[in-house]
Amino acid sequence: MTDQPTLRDGDLELRPWTLDDSDVTRPLHDDEIARWFDVPAVTPTADEHLDWIRRTHVEWSDRSKVTFLVQWRGQAVGTVDVRVQHQGVGVLSWAVYAPFRGRGLAWRAVRLLVEWAFDELGLERVEAHVNPDNRASVSTALRAGLRREGRLRGNATLAGVRQDTLVLGRRRDDAHPDTRDGFTAMLDSTLPTKRAIAQGVLRSVSGHVLLCELVYKREWDLPGGVVDRHESPAACVVREVREELDLVVTAGPLLAVNWLPALHGWGDATVFVFDLGTVDTDVIERAHLQQREIRDLHWTRPEDWDGRVAPYNVRLLTALHAHDGGTIYLEDGTPTA
Repeated sequence: MTDQPTLRDGDLELRPWTLDDSDVTRPLHDDEIARWFDVPAVTPTADEHLDWIRRTHVEWSDRSKVTFLVQWRGQAVGTVDVRVQHQGVGVLSWAVYAPFRGRGLAWRAVRLLVEWAFDELGLERVEAHVNPDNRASVSTALRAGLRREGRLRGNATLAGVRQDTLVLGRRRDDAHPDTRDGFTAMLDSTLPTKRAIAQGVLRSVSGHVLLCELVYKREWDLPGGVVDRHESPAACVVREVREELDLVVTAGPLLAVNWLPALHGWGDATVFVFDLGTVDTDVIERAHLQQREIRDLHWTRPEDWDGRVAPYNVRLLTALHAHDGGTIYLEDGTPTA
């Protein structure tokens, strides 16, 4: 059996735990560590801590888990480990003792461990499961090159209270976090996402506006839909009209941008409203409706909207009806000053 190695990054070392480390590190267990590891907020006994160190040696022997003491400038400052969850996947964990927090040691230790785990354990992926309230650990995972991948709702308990878990991961073939592509991908994984919706205004020669009577909700709405990933809003509205009405349109000038606050369980969204031009009224007869989405089509005037159109869309349509050119910005259907 090979000896567990020592890993180095300048003044930072990851080395195997020894029984002699117990006296120094055992008193450094504090409430912060107890909180996030959900263990009693008491210092472990000497026997408990020694047993834990011995267990790290057993786990190294079968490579089920590899645990290193983190040493900085000759001082024991924390611990970091990777548990082989299943073929090719490792789960990371770490802790830094209170006197050494805030110095950037955790992410350096985790990154050093990750690089070694890819090279020496043959892992294809590493991941960390972090409580979203543990902002320091979320930051550590990101700076170590992991990307935020999702949120598991209520999958864990902490102090008897059901909690969410953030999953952050890094694959062997991901761009290295020190490169532009790697840093951008990490940052992109953390940024907020907002639904984008693209809709269009089709008018008849007499000035009526085409609205869709939808299958899945009571209110009539403009034709259009949710913008797909990597799709432009203009391309979306053309696609949606083709898919749902079997009509070919061209996205003309942008009439309005409407921000919608969260409503009925949906998060907030940005709606792009395009001018789809003027068409003959018989376009309704020529349309072939996607039955699971569209029940019917209606040419409407302002007096038709109340009671049939959602209030925020009544405000939007009213603003568009009165507007004489350019692009207007609205929030919840109301033009801003």
